[in-house]
Amino acid sequence: MTSVRLVRKTVSTSAAYVLLLALSFTILLPLGWMLTVALKPDFAPVFTQPTQWFPTGDWHWENFGRALTDPSRPFLRYTMNTLVIVALNIVGTIISCSLVGYAFARLRFRGREFLFGILIVTLLIPWHVLLIPQFLMYFKLGWYGTILPLVVPAFFGNAFYIFLIRQYIRTLPRELELAATVDGCNHFQVFWHIILPLIRPVLAVCVVFSFLSSWNDLLGPLIYLLRNEDYTVAIGMANMVSRANPKLNLLMAANLIMMIPAIVLYFVAQDKLVGGIASVGIKG
Repeated sequence: MTSVRLVRKTVSTSAAYVLLLALSFTILLPLGWMLTVALKPDFAPVFTQPTQWFPTGDWHWENFGRALTDPSRPFLRYTMNTLVIVALNIVGTIISCSLVGYAFARLRFRGREFLFGILIVTLLIPWHVLLIPQFLMYFKLGWYGTILPLVVPAFFGNAFYIFLIRQYIRTLPRELELAATVDGCNHFQVFWHIILPLIRPVLAVCVVFSFLSSWNDLLGPLIYLLRNEDYTVAIGMANMVSRANPKLNLLMAANLIMMIPAIVLYFVAQDKLVGGIASVGIKG
């Protein structure tokens, strides 16, 4: 019986790995096609029959350098602009959302549940509904044409991230905070020395989500940025596509390069990201 169970377990495990490898190969096919196009010379046939899923023939690796140094589309400058916006959004999100989430989870004050309910209701409001009022407000403040409309809102909290952090904090034992309070810590000291180190997994989730939303944002920079030297990666990619005769090899090379930061971030924060998502409860 033991040998039969071992054989069944081996067969089931092998079948699962084969299925996962097949699915992974299917998912990687578009990336292989993008790499194939990126390594082709200018104006070479792209949509071939049969489709070339992986590179063959001469490989033009210089296309990646050309995509980054194109004078009309300075992607290195766009990348630096995007990284500045991403960094400020991440810092603002972590500071504001962690403080507000801690207040909703642990502090007792009048109207706490009512205010939290209003916060959750704001998740139902589409961002596009607020687009015109926000634009008029930022225009009157003199922020139009700057990155301020893209980064300042992050320092005032985000309802989704606040909800995640609040739910995570509510799963932590209160005894740790009570012990710190007995030792003379105030609320901010408890938050800084006790809560903040314990909520790193959910903060990693917020960092990854904030990075992806800022890195891929097209509509916000398109509305508020005016000068070419202030553009972001998303606008640069959109401008390349809108050309009369776009060079698809350079376009795919730029696409692959712009995917690298997100991939690196995922592998760096993979353990905390998976643990943070799995441990965020829905405790009421």
